[in-house]
Amino acid sequence: MVDLGRISAIRQRIAEIQQQIGMSPNVPGMDFSSRLQEEMEKAKHAAEAVRPSNGTEPAGSLKSAPSSEASAVSGAGTTLSEHADSLAFFMDQAAKKYNVDSRLVSAVAEVESNNDPTAISSAGAIGVMQLMPDTAAALGVNPYDAKENIEGGAKYLRQMLDSFGGDVRKAVAAYNAGPQAVRDYNGVPPYRETQDYVSKVLDIYR
Repeated sequence: MVDLGRISAIRQRIAEIQQQIGMSPNVPGMDFSSRLQEEMEKAKHAAEAVRPSNGTEPAGSLKSAPSSEASAVSGAGTTLSEHADSLAFFMDQAAKKYNVDSRLVSAVAEVESNNDPTAISSAGAIGVMQLMPDTAAALGVNPYDAKENIEGGAKYLRQMLDSFGGDVRKAVAAYNAGPQAVRDYNGVPPYRETQDYVSKVLDIYR
């Protein structure tokens, strides 16, 4: 059975709210709902305006967490040592996963980006291992996520090592100039950039 007394009480309460927000009492509808929402928004903004201006939050409030993508790339909230430790851990895990010497992964990362997850080259290469977007897509990784970026780089190094019979020098050259260029010249291509790159990586690796 419908509780008429409860309906009457609800209508009375709605009429009181309508009067408080400057509306004449009537049967509630969309206009009432939208006006009520406006008043609620005003109250919310007023509350935000009186928050402390010294950067502190009222007790019990929750700060919004950074997005996963931003956290993955920038390492916000971590110290430099913690950040470096995280990258080293990712490199070690990726190296084990793809059976690549972790020292080689680390050397490539250092020369490519100086271990900077936020690095983006003028050519559009992204992150620690400087993956091009199409390469990252082919490897099935998100280049903006530090862990996946490193995994993608290690995976690509494994592919280059397999393509050139385990020859580290050729694999590193292929990482920089592409495998076809290495095949065309049967070794490190005569590009100054690639030759310098290979020398730097191998100096660190050794």
